[in-house]
Amino acid sequence: MRVTRSFKAMGSPCELQLYIKEGTDPDAIFQDLIGEVVRFEDKYSRYKSNSVISQINASAGSGTVVPIDAEAAKLFDYADALYQQSDGLFDITSGVLREVWDFRSADLPSESDIEAVLPLIGWHYVERDDGHVYLPREGMQVDFGGFGKEYAVDLLASRCVDNDIQHGMVNLGGDVRVIGPHPDGASWRIGIQHPRAHGKTIAIIDLHGGAVATSGDYERFMLIDGRRYCHLLDPKTGHSLEPEFASVSVLADSCLLAGSFSTLAMLMREGAAEWLQSTGLPHLLVDKTLALSGSIGFRTD
Repeated sequence: MRVTRSFKAMGSPCELQLYIKEGTDPDAIFQDLIGEVVRFEDKYSRYKSNSVISQINASAGSGTVVPIDAEAAKLFDYADALYQQSDGLFDITSGVLREVWDFRSADLPSESDIEAVLPLIGWHYVERDDGHVYLPREGMQVDFGGFGKEYAVDLLASRCVDNDIQHGMVNLGGDVRVIGPHPDGASWRIGIQHPRAHGKTIAIIDLHGGAVATSGDYERFMLIDGRRYCHLLDPKTGHSLEPEFASVSVLADSCLLAGSFSTLAMLMREGAAEWLQSTGLPHLLVDKTLALSGSIGFRTD
């Protein structure tokens, strides 16, 4: 039987659609899955005072190192790989720029405000080993927001398989992973957010398995004098980037990879299309004129 549960986590609407075998308690399965999302958020959210991320940030500059477990160490290793892959544009210490960029306002930050926080940004400053992390400068922060939700999607998909679920879809705030097709072999229809029309789709893709994630310049932005200032910020300058595309969607076996590579493509700006082509991952690009291109088969109906 097909059962759907909607809930909110990590500041986003979430949904699980699962085909659960007869005789299995769906409430127990959903309780287990949603409990895993809560565990992840409690452990890594910067908004949770007792999370390991909050402990690391609170200890910045104090001389006190914070112990981390194997899972956290793996996530920090992944953050390092993204930093290296992007030539420093994907930097999990750049969250301090939120203190000067308020996208709910119509005011740009001053150059002096930006320059004041730039010394707190730099993944290369972070001191760590497999069991500890330390931020040497008071006021530094780390944040897994750039890939944490996608990692959680993969956690839930693996947990579904552990619960003998062979057909289903995990959707955490638009980051999606599909576990097999529908039982009749039909694909899952996944809508791609229209970057200029909230709540509408610009394309539909069909998935029998794997993950799709989209990054765009529409998630948080402000328009000033005809220019769009989006939430993608350059950690080297502190300024809003001007991506080559309005959005990038990537398909991969894991949501973590799909989400990371869609974000990397947005950060890279020029050359993003060529770089994505070189990865071999199916992708869909929406340019500033809303023209669609890429290697994903899609429909617009």
